Amino acid sequence: MPFEKTTREHIVESADVLFYQRGFEHTSFADIANKVKISRGNFYHHFKTKDEILEAVIELRLHRTQEMLNMWEADGQTPAERISKFFHMLIMNQAKIKLYGCPVGTLCTELAKMNHASKAHANKLMSLFRTWLSKQFAAAGCKKESDELAMHILARSQGIATLANTFHDEKFIKNEVRQMEEWLQSKIS
Repeated sequence: MPFEKTTREHIVESADVLFYQRGFEHTSFADIANKVKISRGNFYHHFKTKDEILEAVIELRLHRTQEMLNMWEADGQTPAERISKFFHMLIMNQAKIKLYGCPVGTLCTELAKMNHASKAHANKLMSLFRTWLSKQFAAAGCKKESDELAMHILARSQGIATLANTFHDEKFIKNEVRQMEEWLQSKIS
């Protein structure tokens, strides 16, 4: 028997999509309720404020990101293979990135601009990637500079996502990923 999602889970997943596509600030309770197809009264039974929904969305993203990192850890035989999975995430998600940018970067940036109380919680998403990448570089023998290298990759991937969103250029993403692969080989070979 397949697992059936609760109304609360539908609300959070729908809000996650809308926050990514429209932004947190430009998504209303009504938008989310309409997407889930529930009354506003039923909606308020699950969440009293949009900030409560945001916290649930961040938790969902943290959970999914950690699951993905665990999968990459299990699938990649070497640190270079595991780091490469991070690069190829740009290609796998290029259609969405071209339309909306990076889901982590756009949320963190929007909340920082608003000086929103949840910005530190959202920043944990980027920190998950930073810590994981740093761990991979350390395992590859780059212990002293592992965090610096992790930050370089994060900065470059965010730049790629921003420019891909701006120019809608698929070849650009593929070319940048190829260059990042070459750079990686020069660092840990």
